[in-house]
Amino acid sequence: MNPYSSFRLSHRRPLVAALAAIVAFGCFAASASAGDVSAAGLRDGETYDRFIVKYRDGSTARANGTALQRSLLGAVSRAALGPSNGKAVSAAKLRRLGIGAELVKTSRKLDRVEAESLLRQLATDPDVEFVEVDARRYARLVPNDSFYNQYQWHFKDPVGGINLPAAWDDATGAGVVVAVLDTGITPHSDLDANILPGYDFISDTFVSRDGDLRDANPLDEGDWNPVAGECYAGSPVQDSSWHGTHVTGTVAQVTNNAKGMAGGAFNAKVVPARVLGRCGGYTSDISDAVIWASGGTVAGVPANANPAEVINLSLGGTGACSAVEQNAFNIAIANGSTVVVAAGNDASNVTGFSPGNCAGVITVGATRITGGIASYSNYGARVDISAPGGGGSVDGNPGGYVWSAGNAGTTVPTTETYFGLGGTSMSAPHVAAVVALMQSVAATPLTPAQVLATLKATVRPFPVAPPANRPIGAGIVNAAAAVQAVIGGGEPPTATPLTNNVAVGGNTGAKDAVVQYALVVPAGATNLSFISYGGSGNADVYVKFGSAATATNYDLRSARPGNNEVINIASPQAGTYYVSLVGKTKFAGVSVRGSFTAP
Repeated sequence: MNPYSSFRLSHRRPLVAALAAIVAFGCFAASASAGDVSAAGLRDGETYDRFIVKYRDGSTARANGTALQRSLLGAVSRAALGPSNGKAVSAAKLRRLGIGAELVKTSRKLDRVEAESLLRQLATDPDVEFVEVDARRYARLVPNDSFYNQYQWHFKDPVGGINLPAAWDDATGAGVVVAVLDTGITPHSDLDANILPGYDFISDTFVSRDGDLRDANPLDEGDWNPVAGECYAGSPVQDSSWHGTHVTGTVAQVTNNAKGMAGGAFNAKVVPARVLGRCGGYTSDISDAVIWASGGTVAGVPANANPAEVINLSLGGTGACSAVEQNAFNIAIANGSTVVVAAGNDASNVTGFSPGNCAGVITVGATRITGGIASYSNYGARVDISAPGGGGSVDGNPGGYVWSAGNAGTTVPTTETYFGLGGTSMSAPHVAAVVALMQSVAATPLTPAQVLATLKATVRPFPVAPPANRPIGAGIVNAAAAVQAVIGGGEPPTATPLTNNVAVGGNTGAKDAVVQYALVVPAGATNLSFISYGGSGNADVYVKFGSAATATNYDLRSARPGNNEVINIASPQAGTYYVSLVGKTKFAGVSVRGSFTAP
């Protein structure tokens, strides 16, 4: 396993290597009638004992525990797994996930070949919709050095910052809830007043360290790794990162209290959800936390009394966005939560890294104090926007790092402190904080699509343009401009969601009138098509990926006489496509449809 480099700096110790690991998502087809199989994180030298199986709605196995167990044991038998200590391998359901899939555990760990064989055999059951390994995700970190708490350049620097002070004149995040899905939270006098009740979603005692599995205590117990190679082949020894506390501080540290540092949306409240611990965290736990944070229902977990308008995930691994992740994000977005994720720190195209490549999320790249791309930042067309992540030692101290709250413990939490970190993990909460500011001044809650469109429309251009082959979004997030756009300096674009292959009829407007729609396209989809037809008059169709399409700002258009327009995209990106019907003359009764072949 190839770890992406990460470093930590504080006033109390020198630069040291810190864990960040990669989880691969490879996909393959089982058969024409079988369920989809995702081989997530299957690597030589690694072992696996947790799998996610989604049975089709209405199937016997989904409704009947005996039938489900029969399906599992049949797959184990067909996979021809060798016995352990003279006992045959077995498999049993642990619980049902928030998306309706079953989390399954085998009686012993399987190597890569055995795990792939079991996945294939599970998928041969016609009742199975999809199967995948319960993959781990890891906190994303990069370099840092010593700190001076007055140097929060990332908020205010005119070149590299996000223009927060001007936004604070109008918005502070009051009344908005942000969920931070991370390593949990530690007590800190510069955070405590803004923390709401959270939850510990870690369901494995090795990962959690607290020995009590899921509970209502999101305390960060420490994610230190005392033994080299215990997390994956070649994983290093590392101290605890206090990653969740640092990310939370960027979002909502208490401000104007004559101590410590400021938070981006300092009157917002944070719901901490602990999903990462020793050796990262599992997809099953993270996906349940996403659903719960948005106000959705997760079996066995009390309802979240404070559903989040914004969810921050500064975590990830390699590979395609899995069905489990995408379904969880779909639920959260449908519940009205804007999901912000880190692009990743591998200096690679984000299409190979999840959840940054999932549809519907806002993917954030990293910039330096110079306003240029950080060397480690993932990139690509799927990156929506960028924010400061720090350039590391190349930009010195404090300008190379993002500064926030933390803890002085090297293993378990001890005393509170502050330190600098770097990475796209630090970039994402800057954007999450700006979204909280926007929502706090909105007359009615903005939809996730409106949030993204407004963020993109109000960015600050990169002072140093990224290389053409390493794009990191529309620009650097501009807090003041985004807030002003919501208040009235510019109307947030509104787009009606389209459902795959479902036409919306009756579109009517005057000459130059614009009717906007948006279609979320999942990773792996093909043959995307937008068509308009019927009615009277003449309307043209404009399409743009990631932000609202207009007659002067679009990626593709169809402008035939009349209303029969068509735009085809054979290999679409994962994310949101916006389609606008624009009146060349007045028009009435026109239908619009977006469709794609699902993966």
